[in-house]
Amino acid sequence: MILLLQRVREARVEVDREVIGAIGQGLLVFAGFQPADDEAEVERQLERLLNYRVFSDAEGRMNLSLRDIDGGLLLVPQFTLAADTRRGRRPSFTSAAPPEQGERLFDHLLAQARHCHRPVASGRFGADMQVFLQNDGPVTFILQS
Repeated sequence: MILLLQRVREARVEVDREVIGAIGQGLLVFAGFQPADDEAEVERQLERLLNYRVFSDAEGRMNLSLRDIDGGLLLVPQFTLAADTRRGRRPSFTSAAPPEQGERLFDHLLAQARHCHRPVASGRFGADMQVFLQNDGPVTFILQS
């Protein structure tokens, strides 16, 4: 499982020029899945994500988590994160989870996030999405399992 986190002041996702998910201050997270991933791994990484300290405290240090600031979480499925780019000029997607598995795991991630955090918004699996964000920092991290 690969999560690309971006600390944002605001972010939104559109499909066919319609906003389907939006947040204010928080994290925009692109999620990619690999064949070995399962629901237990999704839950472990979600807990890590929600508690990852990437927001500044009063002294300007990254000591606060998404939970600490009650920030928004925008989850966007992105299978290209699992691409193999080590050789050639075109990415290979053999290292990405098959679409059925990826969709199942993304749905599980979204359901679990909505169960334990508010607000949560999302993109749409398999859709052609446009993602708009105002990056805060910029602060960007990759969490991998």
